[in-house]
Amino acid sequence: MINRRFTGLTDTGVVRSVNQDNFYIDPGGRFFIVADGMGGHAGGEEASLIATREIQAYLETHWKSDIPSRILLEQAFLEANKAILIDQQDHPERVDMGTTALAIIFRDNQPWRAHIGDSRLYRFRDIELEQITEDHTWVARALKMGNITREQATTHPWRHVLFQCLGRKDVNTIEIVHLDVQSGDRLLLCSDGLTEEVSDETIEQLLKQQRSCEIVAQNLVETAKKAGGSDNITVVIVVEEGETQRVQGDDLDTRVDIRGI
Repeated sequence: MINRRFTGLTDTGVVRSVNQDNFYIDPGGRFFIVADGMGGHAGGEEASLIATREIQAYLETHWKSDIPSRILLEQAFLEANKAILIDQQDHPERVDMGTTALAIIFRDNQPWRAHIGDSRLYRFRDIELEQITEDHTWVARALKMGNITREQATTHPWRHVLFQCLGRKDVNTIEIVHLDVQSGDRLLLCSDGLTEEVSDETIEQLLKQQRSCEIVAQNLVETAKKAGGSDNITVVIVVEEGETQRVQGDDLDTRVDIRGI
């Protein structure tokens, strides 16, 4: 039996009055979703909620079908995009709303990841942290092309400008890739409310702590808030423990916290 521990936590932060992040954790540990919305008049909150619900619904409905996992994820994201566009038509005041979306699935013993925007997936393995996803931002693309330095990227005024997100008619950059997961890996899905305030080095140190998923998630959120908390903060932690038997103990508790679903 696969022993997979997981938890999720979202917080409005210190500055914002509304939480435009949403996340969903499948109670059986089959899939995990994080979305970070944007747009005035509560548009961002609505966009991330629509995306999370639509991706969840599509995955649940077609989970046992013969659809390959890559296509399953692609269609789930496209259905979410379609639903947001329809909502924009029905509510003109939300015409500018959009959202990032990040999902990982464990299906037929094969993990996959899909994302659009700048919500990130990290993998902590052998005491080292690695950013798995690539931000779909103007700054990330400029950095990759060598047009700016890493130091400039951290403070660039365009660092939050996305070139792709859900809620656009021209969506064409849904990155879907097989995910390498080994026993002992800790996966972190998060919105940029965490990464804007907390360095990768600090995230790595916090993930090194041999504590329950819930405590690590709380420490990540509190660290981001103490550093300024200028945006909403969402973290989902998944720990892959391989073919082991579940035992009793605080460190192995599973907490499922579903927001807005």
